[in-house]
Parts: sequence; structure tokens; C-alpha cells
Amino acid sequence: MSHTVRRLPMFPLSAVLFPYGTLPLHVFEPRYRALAADCLAGDRQFGVVLIDRGSEVGGGDHRVEVGTVATIVDTASFDDGRRLLVTEGGDRFRVVAWLDDDPYPVARVTGIPDDAGIPALSATDVQGAERAVRRCRGLLSELGSAPPMSLDEGSVHGPVEQLWRLCASAPCGPLDSQRLLETEDPRARVSLLIELVEATADDVERLLANGGG
Repeated sequence: MSHTVRRLPMFPLSAVLFPYGTLPLHVFEPRYRALAADCLAGDRQFGVVLIDRGSEVGGGDHRVEVGTVATIVDTASFDDGRRLLVTEGGDRFRVVAWLDDDPYPVARVTGIPDDAGIPALSATDVQGAERAVRRCRGLLSELGSAPPMSLDEGSVHGPVEQLWRLCASAPCGPLDSQRLLETEDPRARVSLLIELVEATADDVERLLANGGG
């Protein structure tokens, strides 16, 4: 996505979608059924932004400015009108202006270039983050909270993509995930990711040392 401003249907959620990440959605509200129908009839794209205050259902929420373009890659519908979507994350964007929510939220957005003007990220830069995420998920698996991480190396093309996939695999809450999404410098994103998952891993280690209670 370039700096050009575009009009994009929007799906505010209590979760963060990262570039290269996968997000399944159960669509049941009438307004988002309409959004899904329009997207499937068009380019299959909409924006995902985090709701940092309020609820996904019924409106009245407060939405962050930085989100990710989602592309619908699979769908299934039910007789009662509900729909399941499987989406993949693409480019990041910044909301320029929110438009009318009728029949569903729409915004004008502009793309956020990944790593523009920043020295290229190397595979070595990402190794520490991968070790930290694997350690954290491994410890969580001992608590029964998460399976050990399985990163399909064959599907990853370059350190930037690998870093985004690590962010998506990290056991972070939505606000911390949003911090990772908004971080412009990929090396700063590496450092933040390591900081977040190591803090969680240390907490889990203490729990395990105390018998998991």
C-alpha cells in the first residue's frame, strides 16, 4: 500500500492482525455481514483495527489509528446468515478519517511503508526474538496454556516477514500487540518483542517454580 489515501471498509476488533498473520472471524452482526458480502463481491479486502475501549458489538467503541489490511482467503456461510471468514494480514495503514458507520464502518486510510528509509533487517537481527518467543511458548506449554511454537521455515521469505510472524506467535495481549504493530523501526520492534516475551517467560518460570499455582 502506498501513501495514496484510499477508502476502506473497516472491522474494529478486540484483537490485532499482523502482516502475514492469519485471523479467523465469525461474522454475525448484520452490519459486518454486509461488509463481508461487499468485500467478497469486490477485492476481498477490509481493514482491521484494535478497539482499545468499548465493545465489538453494537458500536460506541474507541478505535486506534494504525491497523492492517485483511484479505479474505476462505469463507463459509450458514443458513441463518452468519459467516466464517479466514483472513490474512497485508500492509499496515493509518486512519486519516472515519466516515459514516452506515451500513458498516468505513475509513480513509494511507499506507505505512515497512522499513522505509531504515537499514534492512538481517536474519541475525531476528534470531534473538525467535529464541525468546520459542522459550516463552515452551514454558507456557508446560502450564498447558499454549502449544510449543512451530514456525514453518519453508513458508517464510526474509527476516521482515519472519519478524511479523514472530509477533503474531508471541503470547502478548492486544495492547502490547498494538505497540508492536505501530513500531516503525524493525530493530526497535525486535527489541520490544524480546522485552515483552521475556517478561512473560520470567513470570511463567516463577509460576512453574511454585508448582504452577
